[in-house]
This record gives sequence, C-alpha cells and structure tokens, in this order.
Amino acid sequence: MDRRTAWILCAAVGLLLAVGFLYPAFCVLREAFVDPLDGGFTFGYVLAVLRDPLYRDGLTNALLLGLASTVVAGLLALPLALLNHRYSFPGRGFLALALLVPMILPPFVGAIGIKCILGTEGSFNAVLAGLGWMDPLHPRDWMAENRLLGIVVMNALHLYPILYLNLAAALAQMDPAMEQAAANLGCSPWRRLTRVTLPIITPGLFAGGALVFIWAFTELGVPLVFDFPRVAPVQILDGIKNLDRNPLPYALTTIVLVVASGVFLASKLLFGSGRHGAAPRPSLRSTPQPLLGWRGWACSGLFAGIAALACLPHLGVILMSVSGHWHNSVLPAELTLAHWQEALGSALVVPSIQNSLSYAGLATAIAVVMGVAAAWVIARSDLRIRHLLDTLTMLPLAVPGLVLAFGYLSLSQEGKPFAMLVGAGGSPLLLLALAYAVRRLPYVTRAAIAGLQQCDPVLEQAARSMGASGWSTLRRISLPLLGAHLAAGGVLAFAFSMLEVSDSLILAQRAEHFPITKATFSLMSALGDGPQLAAALGVWSMAFLSAALIGASLLSGKRGGLGGE
Repeated sequence: MDRRTAWILCAAVGLLLAVGFLYPAFCVLREAFVDPLDGGFTFGYVLAVLRDPLYRDGLTNALLLGLASTVVAGLLALPLALLNHRYSFPGRGFLALALLVPMILPPFVGAIGIKCILGTEGSFNAVLAGLGWMDPLHPRDWMAENRLLGIVVMNALHLYPILYLNLAAALAQMDPAMEQAAANLGCSPWRRLTRVTLPIITPGLFAGGALVFIWAFTELGVPLVFDFPRVAPVQILDGIKNLDRNPLPYALTTIVLVVASGVFLASKLLFGSGRHGAAPRPSLRSTPQPLLGWRGWACSGLFAGIAALACLPHLGVILMSVSGHWHNSVLPAELTLAHWQEALGSALVVPSIQNSLSYAGLATAIAVVMGVAAAWVIARSDLRIRHLLDTLTMLPLAVPGLVLAFGYLSLSQEGKPFAMLVGAGGSPLLLLALAYAVRRLPYVTRAAIAGLQQCDPVLEQAARSMGASGWSTLRRISLPLLGAHLAAGGVLAFAFSMLEVSDSLILAQRAEHFPITKATFSLMSALGDGPQLAAALGVWSMAFLSAALIGASLLSGKRGGLGGE
C-alpha cells in the first residue's frame, strides 16, 4: 500500500472515531469539569457526586456488581476451560458449545425468565410449597430480598462465556511442552497450575475479565428489570430527565467512564502484546487425555450442570412466551403459541423490527467499510501512527455504551452539533446508526486483520507489479481472500447492533422509533399480556442471534477470544 492511500484511509477512520467516539466522550468530560457561570475548570461537580450519599451508594453498588460478577464468571469459566483443554470426556464437543448458549439472549430479557422462576408466584416457590417447605399463603419474594445477588448471578451467567472463550484461546496457544517439562521435574498438578499454566494464560484471563467487569459495571437493563435503582447506570438514565439544568449526571457519567477506561487500559498496558500475531506457535499439539469411568461422567455432569443453570433464564423466557396462565405452579397451567404470532403482529413490535433492521443495517455498512480501512492500515502499511489507530479502534470496547449514549443524547439537543443527525419527526436513524457502528467497529476490524494476516501480501504485490491499481487489487485480490472473515465480523456487528441495549433505551425516545430492545423493555411493564409478548419477542431475538452466531462461526472457520488482542 502506498503511503498516500494509507494516510487517506487512516484519516477517514480517524474522522469517524473523532466524531462518533472521542467527541461525545470529550463533551461528557467537559460538562463535568466546566463551571457554566465563568467557563472555568472545576472539580466541584465530581466532588459533589462523591459526597452525595445517593450517588456514592450507586457507584459503590456498580463497582460491587462489576467485581462480584467478574469473580463469579471467572470461577465458572476457569475450571471449565482447563478441563476442556486437558481432558476428553463424554459429550465434550456438544457440552462445550452448550456453555455458549447464554450469549444468545440479552441479559435484561433473561431477567424476565428469572422473575417467572423466583417471583412470589414463581416456579421455585411452587416447588417448595409442594414439598411442604414453605407456606403457600406466605410465599417468599426471593428477588426483592436478594436483588443485588440476583443481578450478580444474572450478569455472571450471561458473561462467563466471554472469559471462557478468552481462556480457551490462551490455552490453545500455550506450548504443552512447558507443562510436560514441569511434570518431568516432579511438579505436582496443583503446582503446575499455579506456577506454569496460570502465569501463561494470565493475559487472556485479564483481557476477558476486563470486558466482563466493564459490562457488569455499566449494565443498565438487568437492574431496571430487577427494580434496583441504587446503581450508577440507572441513576445516569434518571438524570436524563433534567439534563439541561443539572450537571451532576455528567459528573457521574465521567466517573463511570474513567473507571471503565482505566480498567481496560490497565489490562492492555499490563498484559497487551502490542503486536499482531507475535505469539509463538506451540512446538507440540496438545492432545486431551481421555477421562474414563466415573471421572469422565462427573466432568460431563459439571459441564451439563453449569450449562443448565445458565439456560434457566432462557427456559423461563420460552415458558413465559407460551404461557396462557402461570401463577403458583412449576410449569404454566395453560400453553399457547398465540403470543409468538401476536408479537410479530403487534403495532409496537413490527415497526420496532423494521427500525432495528434499518439502524443495524446502516451501522453494519459503516462498520464494515471503516473496519476494512482500519485493518488495511494496521496490517499492510508502514505508518508509525498505525499502532495508535489500532488502539483507537479497540477503545470503544472500553467505553460503556451507556456513556456514549449519554454523550450522543446531550449533543443531539436543539442547537447542539448532533441535532442535524435527528431526522424528521425526531427519527434517530443516523444517531443510532453512528452509535452502533462505533460500538461494533472493533469486531469488524479484528476480523479483517485476522483475514489480512492469513492472506499472503505477495499476491497483492504481484498484482500491483502487473499494473493493477490499488482499488483493483483490493477488489479483485484482497476482498475475495478475506471475505469469510469480513462476513463473520459483519454478521456479529449486525446481530449485536440489532440487540444493543444502552443506546437503544436512551436514544430512541418515541414509540414509532423504538428498536427491538426498547420495544421489549416497554412491553415488560405493559398491562395485560405485555410480559408474555416481551418474552415472545425475546424468543425471536434468541433465534435470530443464534442463527447469526452460527453463521459467523461457519464463515470464520476459527475459534478465538473476545477482546484478547
């Protein structure tokens, strides 16, 4: 690639990130530190947030949720990844795939299913009453008494696959000769684990753990469904109501941004390689050791038990979507498929599907074009700035969607720069498409870089030496070669844009502009069969995301970690 083209592509990607990512984040920071009276710098608003018992309680709860969710997810993921890497047991391949099921459902939708199971009239109380262990006239409200614990469990069950995939990728790249040498020197299995294996896979552990912490720390949907307002993300959402008159929500958002970005950057500085494809290939190929007899079945039982536990929210959503009547019973007393059909015919749902297709489609197109441009500069150019560009394209993973959505909302008010992105009738098409594209750009960029790394640059050089232009080389040689990786990244970007939560809940203000997730959330609190319709829409979302993930896996033809670069 000639330097002029590289600079043009770099400038284009930089402009997108500057407008759609850095500028909104900067505006949130500016509003938190600027005194509106004299325009001077002030720490007053941040200090006011930290001194306010309500906000301080919200930040403490958010940090507790992030840390506890990460620890629980790690306790689930680490032993599973180690067992799957070292041993062969009955149903190993199927059970490993079953562990990834939680990824196909947004956690706040799964909370609907948990409410059906753990509510006062839910399945769990019905089981206890049937066994005589609870007075049916005085049922226990498990969710109301243990909301913080319930949110931690919901987050951990949804997010542990991120850690599992990162650990599986790190273990696959580990040279088994290291452990074999330790065993030959007389190290016990526990000592090999703590002195050899864990230090080697620590980068993958921290990369996945940072993403889990950021996600749980800034999770908005689950606390809303659990009716737990004493957490920072919900307080930020409530602050939108008087955004023009109260600077404290900006200060609270700034604190959330600093914590999340600090965790992500710390994991990169401490454990990031900084070079693509720099990890040495293992000298040997690891072969799982067969587990025979009861040990193998015990291992299978552990995998199946955790997968079943993680699937409880999904089961609850499915049962809720087909229930005609479900109170004080283990299973619904009446079953019907009418909610599935009604969900697709609802005056709120059908437009929301059309809206999401428009928002996600435009966002994916932007992300694919810019992702290819960024990957080309990073993998094929010799610009020194390419390392900075690589870091910038990954930073949206570190900045919570809640923070960006808050910045977008403040900038889209009348008279603000992003007001031009609001269409006729208040349509947030361009606003949401830009927000989705920036948030999903890392997926496409990573996929495109992986594809370029597997394409021999000699082919491109040969085409250029034969007189082909840069555009012709890209269109005729490079894009066909990295097409599968690019398609996989695009499918993931589209699927997760369709089910984006924070941006959708904050930026879509009118019912006619609601995307799927906002429509689902609205139906949860609707009277009548609203919860059943929300569950039915959740089932359709599960089916869609399942198909997208399977398609992306087939297209990429590879396994790897999330955010592990």
